[in-house]
Amino acid sequence: MMIENLTIGKIHEGLLHKDFSARELAQEYLGRIKKYNPALNAFLTITEKEALASAQEVDNQIAQGLPLKSLTGVPAAVKDVIITKGIRTTASAKILEHYTPPYDATVIEKLQEEGYVLLGKTNCDEFAMGASNENSAFGSVKNPWDATRVPGGSSGGSAVAVAAGLAPYALGSDTGGSIRQPASLCGLVGLHCTYGSISRYGLIAMASSLDQIGVFSRTVEEAETVFNVIQGNDPRDATSIGSPPNKGETRPLAERGCKGLKIGIPVEYVGKNWDAEGIEEGVKICVREAIEELEGLGAVVTMIPLPHAPLALSTYYILVPSEVSSNLARYDGMRYGGVNGADTSASFRDTGKRDVPRQSALIEWYENMRTRGLGPESKRRIMIGTYALSAGYYDAYYKKAQQMRTLIRDDFNQAFKEVDLIACPTSPTVAFKIGEKANDPLAMYLADIFTVAVNVAGLPAISLPCGFAPAPDDPQSNLPIGLQLIAPPFSESRLFHAGKAFQQTTDHHLKTPLSMSVL
Repeated sequence: MMIENLTIGKIHEGLLHKDFSARELAQEYLGRIKKYNPALNAFLTITEKEALASAQEVDNQIAQGLPLKSLTGVPAAVKDVIITKGIRTTASAKILEHYTPPYDATVIEKLQEEGYVLLGKTNCDEFAMGASNENSAFGSVKNPWDATRVPGGSSGGSAVAVAAGLAPYALGSDTGGSIRQPASLCGLVGLHCTYGSISRYGLIAMASSLDQIGVFSRTVEEAETVFNVIQGNDPRDATSIGSPPNKGETRPLAERGCKGLKIGIPVEYVGKNWDAEGIEEGVKICVREAIEELEGLGAVVTMIPLPHAPLALSTYYILVPSEVSSNLARYDGMRYGGVNGADTSASFRDTGKRDVPRQSALIEWYENMRTRGLGPESKRRIMIGTYALSAGYYDAYYKKAQQMRTLIRDDFNQAFKEVDLIACPTSPTVAFKIGEKANDPLAMYLADIFTVAVNVAGLPAISLPCGFAPAPDDPQSNLPIGLQLIAPPFSESRLFHAGKAFQQTTDHHLKTPLSMSVL
């Protein structure tokens, strides 16, 4: 069975027509994972037993003539920051290496109701902090287009799982571009939804006011299918409000695709004449050609201002570390599995009658476990965030960043009075070499320059495969590039309509690293 190009729709039809069984399908994907994962390092945990059991349940339903939902029997991969009951969930951090959650995230519950088949948990940057997937405590993920290059981060494992044909779709999380950027570097569709449209209950928090669960797939249609299943209000998440029907839709876009669609290009991102510095020439060419394709489909393109866009990255890197310093305070090496499965209780007890931790030993334990259990990027952001929130500096940093966040959101609100969508590159570069930016955090942060503003403003956005270009350091290479489309809040339908129209006339999303010759 050739599974590399199977879409969700083809799998659904194949199961309905009994071209293959759900168990046979799961076995094929599991076999492919076992073959390629040692080289790619996309999966941290392979759930073979659970996958085959779920697939057998689907086959039993089919034998009984029960109806199949859109995702019934369709295998999936899940980023290892999304909680799965009884299945190890590490956030790619040593301090959670042995954590087995007692409950499922809301998105997992929704997928279980559909009858999905979980193939495994995917590698990522530790606690979702990174743009290259080099920050994982369990090793870097390799890009299947070129195994010497990064897949993007932080959801690199999920992106590689889909790009390499190890899963038809995958869930990731996006705090500043962590779905869209790896989607761009791996040649996939990457969907980031409006903040609050998908429950964050069961998502290990990094920066709670920006985190959002989303989808990797080959086609926009598949991303839409998964979104429709996992979105919705959840009383267990106070920020969850679902997707109100038609909210944010001021124009009757309906099913008309791109005809008459008004698309804005931020001059602050690309320059008045597409002459902005920092964007590789190959990226500029492919994105411009993609926008011309949208024009050919009937869209009207114009340059627009986003005055505060140049400040989005610095704003983001005050807000995120501040929230990180709070969210990661709970990890002390005792709870959630501890470090290396250590017996935490005996380390603190006196040899005398007292059966309580000694304060000095407790402090020493915390220092030792957090030193061993947290990686360099986590420690860096904790220190920056603690400083930004400290007395005497809160007003100078965190408060001003929140004020700037309002101005950035206002810029987008003003822009969407004039246009339906905003378009720009997803990433300023193609995939770079592993280790190339590892010792330069500022250069690494610049990889998210076109994506962070979306999270700061809480908007939906999608990355679409739009072409290939060589890396500056290797003229013989041919690496994927992504076009980012941004919509007003709760206007995911605009992204889906425009994206599907684009993919109907282009074939970028059909190209895959099938030869896997790099391995």
